[in-house]
Formats: sequence, C-alpha cells, structure tokens
Amino acid sequence: MQIDLLQYEKDLYNQGYTLIAGCDEAGRGPLCGPVVASAVILPKDYVLEGLTDSKKLTEKQREKFYPIIMRDAISVGVSIVDNYKIDEINILEASRFAMNEAVSKLNVKPEFILTDAMDLRCDNCLPIIKGDQKSITIAAASVIAKVTRDRIMYEIDKQYPEYEFAKHKGYPTKRHLEIIDKYGILDIYRKTFKPVKDILERTEHENIQK
Repeated sequence: MQIDLLQYEKDLYNQGYTLIAGCDEAGRGPLCGPVVASAVILPKDYVLEGLTDSKKLTEKQREKFYPIIMRDAISVGVSIVDNYKIDEINILEASRFAMNEAVSKLNVKPEFILTDAMDLRCDNCLPIIKGDQKSITIAAASVIAKVTRDRIMYEIDKQYPEYEFAKHKGYPTKRHLEIIDKYGILDIYRKTFKPVKDILERTEHENIQK
C-alpha cells in the first residue's frame, strides 16, 4: 500500500497550521565524526516524486534531491554537533540538541514541528516513529542531514585516506574496526562509544604492561 507522505501535513493544514518544519538527523550510529540535524519547511502541499527516507535512497538519488529541496524549501536549518559534544552529553541528547539548534536556524519560525521519533520537548511538536518514511517534510530533512554529513566525511577522508571514511562514513563495519585496530584512534572518534572505548582501554593496558 502506498503511504501518503502528506498525511501528517494535511492533518495539520486542516488544523490551521501552514509553516510545518520536518526535522531529522544523520550520524547517530557512527564511531566518529559529527551528528548532523536538519530542519526543513516546505511549501504547502509540496510533492517531490520519489522522495522518501534518505536511508532508502541511493547516494546518487540523495545528491539529486538535495539541491531541489534547498531550492524549493521555504527555509532550511542545519546543525553540526561534533564528537566532543557527543561524548560530553551522550548521543541521544546530542541528537536532540542538534535538532533543536537546526530548528532555531530556520529563518522562518515554524508553527508546528514533525520529527523522526525525537521528542524535542517543545510545544507544537510531534515525534513520529519512522517519520522519515511517513512525512515528506521529515524525509526532506533526512536527505539534507545525510548529504551534509556524508560531505563532511568525504573531507575527513581526504585528511586520513588510510581510514577509508569515504567508504564506511564512520559506521562500525568490520573493515572499519580492522582499520582502527591497525592505525589507532583519531581525535574525531567518539570515545564513549563501546568499540572505541574498548580499543582505548586495551591500548592503555598494553602501554602499562610495557
């Protein structure tokens, strides 16, 4: 059955809301790099054929949709929260912080906010489970967040080509774990994340044994 990606928006239009922001993040799962959030306000009844959750799109499709969303949106806000902040307040709170900051960067104040399963602890905000597959506004935000984060990881890859960030984007793949075992932990890693924490503790133990 085809999901109506405007179902939540239409319901809000009927309640008198027109400036609806969708909010999503990318980068909760990786071992390194930032978590990136985006907030997007689209024109009323906006449709973009093929747009859905960024994870269900190919990189080529995301790159195709990115400039279209940036052009057509009433406003786009983006927040980039680094690994130090993630380690300081934990990934859940860092994601919430990033989403709230992305909303604050919109140059038009939204009347209502739809998020991908994140409670922003504010008025007129609705968290939707798998919202990036059910709301076009959240789907648009997911694309902006994912493309922005991937571009950051490509830049980091240029600095540290031996870590192959362009391939795994920091996610804990088998190959990525082998690489950090071989080359060690860089400053961009999230030191509170278990695989990174384990390697740091093992390295510290080995140094003490020497």
